[in-house]
Amino acid sequence: MNIDTSVLSNVNGGGANGLSARQSDELRESFMTLLITQLQNQDPLNPMENSEMTSQLAQINTVSGIEELNSTLEGITSQMDANQALQASGLIGKGVMVSGKDILVEQDDEGNSYTTPFGIELTQPAANVKATIVGEGGQVIKTLDLDGLDEGIQSFQWDGKNDQGESVASGRYSVQLEATDAEGEKIESTALQYAVVNSVTPNDSSGSVRLDLGAIYGQISLNDVKQIL
Repeated sequence: MNIDTSVLSNVNGGGANGLSARQSDELRESFMTLLITQLQNQDPLNPMENSEMTSQLAQINTVSGIEELNSTLEGITSQMDANQALQASGLIGKGVMVSGKDILVEQDDEGNSYTTPFGIELTQPAANVKATIVGEGGQVIKTLDLDGLDEGIQSFQWDGKNDQGESVASGRYSVQLEATDAEGEKIESTALQYAVVNSVTPNDSSGSVRLDLGAIYGQISLNDVKQIL
């Protein structure tokens, strides 16, 4: 008498929802009933080997052990989700860098310009990095030489002035990045933009925390945050 491997698979998450507690109890009761019946009706001249009995007992213990393990893992997962939500709530009101090319400029009544940071994520060190800031119509506003940069994430601040040294108008601009190695070969890079976390949605249908960055940028996952400023 052996437990079908499909039963073990279901208990271990192979089925849609695994076995319920009631189904698991019924399985154990049925197993013990069959085992006792088998012992009572075995051939006295050919009794069940100890190894065979041990094997069958191990199978039912495996079922029970997996059920308890799954219950423990569910508890750990719930705790991790709660910790992630708590961590994310600490970002409310803070600025973060996420994938994107936007730079927002706000000019006050005295002509002072305030700009949001921009950033870059490099997969390897770059010998030269050039940042070109363009307007909504695609016209070049400012070219910045960022020189050599290390691998990883770095952020920068534009002063809000064009190549002629004049303050630009309030609005949305974008940055185009070009990174090259010492031989002049282009290397992979990702542009980063600034956003403020307005609120946190603890869990969505996939179990991940969502950060609300407002009407312009929408919602992102916690894993999308590249840097916290």
